[in-house]
Amino acid sequence: MPAVDTVRRFSNRVENYVKYRPGYPTAVYDTLRQYANLTADSRIADIGSGTGILTQLLLEHGHMVAGVEPNKEMREASQQLLAGFEGFTAVNATAEATTLPDHSLDLITAGQAFHWFNHAQARPEFQQVLKPGGWVGLVWNQRRVADRPSMQAYEALMYQYSEQYEELNQANSYPGIEPFFGQPPLTFTFDNVQLFDFDGLRGRFLSSSYAPTPGHPLYEAAMADLQGVFEQWGENGRFPFIYITRLFLGQFH
Repeated sequence: MPAVDTVRRFSNRVENYVKYRPGYPTAVYDTLRQYANLTADSRIADIGSGTGILTQLLLEHGHMVAGVEPNKEMREASQQLLAGFEGFTAVNATAEATTLPDHSLDLITAGQAFHWFNHAQARPEFQQVLKPGGWVGLVWNQRRVADRPSMQAYEALMYQYSEQYEELNQANSYPGIEPFFGQPPLTFTFDNVQLFDFDGLRGRFLSSSYAPTPGHPLYEAAMADLQGVFEQWGENGRFPFIYITRLFLGQFH
């Protein structure tokens, strides 16, 4: 996939991304703090920080965080969202060339982003900017499909209507993590859920980079079928959108 596509593919979805993408459980931060021995002085970079969802969780606990994001629209959205945090710095750079000072970071995080990185180039870059003994935490909110018929119905809709979905969906593969660290990382799972009315469910659908947008030949049919999923599986006017949040945490070896 061309590198320019990985940078720009969310540019027309920023509003829905900000409104409807899930946050991360506080337990993610608690785990990062415990294993990476985070203190008030710890320096963190959130790589592929997007609109700042994971960045905000770190800032809320008082840390200095550099949000490294090459997409202009998403980076500007994060600057708006996180304007109230003195510890936040937005950085126009990539995982492969962060522009951050050598050996300056205690922790690197990546939320819903690692699969977009060039791992062979990002690995030495991360090693260069981390302090000796620094940690890397890779986080995903994975849709919980296997035992949830409502989520199975939503997933089927994504397969039917979303361009490149099978190619780009990383929910079950997490490719390249063990080679990236050089050994199996620590792994943790947490429960996470959003409750959507139909407008929220539609916004969540449209926040995906591979979903058809208004004007696309498949858009109207996709919205009609999404309404059907909502009506069948909604509970008291809300659709429970269920995730398993996965954290892979490790050091380089």
